[in-house]
Parts: sequence; structure tokens; C-alpha cells
Amino acid sequence: MADIVTPAKRSEMMSGIKGKDTKPEIRIRKLLFGLGYRYRIGSKHLSGRPDIVLPKYNAIIFIHGCFWHGHELCNLFRMPKSKKEFWSKKISGNIIRDEISIARLQEEGWRVCTVWECALKGRNRLKEEKVTNALVNWIESDSSALNIRGKKERK
Repeated sequence: MADIVTPAKRSEMMSGIKGKDTKPEIRIRKLLFGLGYRYRIGSKHLSGRPDIVLPKYNAIIFIHGCFWHGHELCNLFRMPKSKKEFWSKKISGNIIRDEISIARLQEEGWRVCTVWECALKGRNRLKEEKVTNALVNWIESDSSALNIRGKKERK
């Protein structure tokens, strides 16, 4: 299927997609702040530029968009049908970069949590209290990693 907008319009639309301070990031930050957790954002000196850093708990939280980070079997991720080679290379590069960043952070002694966009929005989102409980339990634990995903995955 051909794109229904011009290449210039598509470029304009894509350039408007935010890379930081996204709605899911702000939602998690407000949730944590409301519970009394204090954190840092935009830590450029750490591998992968984590979205949220909780130094007191030696914990890092990434909030990943399902499309941009290639969340397989997720209803919010579909590989585009046009420019397949470009998108495949772009998304697989993001996945590899994520894996390397998480491994480096864990080698440095950080605990890493990934909150996927599908846990916060869409038809398979989790209830906010479930996300909150999972995050709080993980932050207060010694567990090295956590992935928070939506309820069910695409078949």
C-alpha cells in the first residue's frame, strides 16, 4: 500500500515525534514523585541515556515506545510495509543498542527496569495500581531487572 501523504509531509510528521518528555515518561515520573521517590532525568553520562535514574536505590528505568524499540508480539508494534529495509535496520539497531546499554549498566552495578508503552496505553494496558506496585516492589527489592509489559501479546 502506498503512503497516503507526500514524502515532505511524512518527514514533517516524523520529525514531530518526541524523543524525551513523552507522555509515558511524564506519567511514570509523576507516579514516582507522588510516592516520594526522587530521581534524576536525562543522565547523559550513563549508557543508553536512561529516562529515570534513582541513585539512592541504584536503579534505572527506561520507558520504551513499543514501535521504536521493536517490542515483538505487542499490539502496538507492526513493522511498516513501506521502506522495509530502512525500518528493519533502524529498529533492529535500536534493539541491539538497548541490549548493549542494559548490559553495560548492569556491569556497572545498576539495576535496570524497562517499562513498555503497552503497559501504559492501548487495549492491553495494565491498571495503574499494577504498574505502581510492580515498580515500587522492584525499587525496594534487590532484583537486578524488571520488564513491565501490557497484559497480553499478539499471536
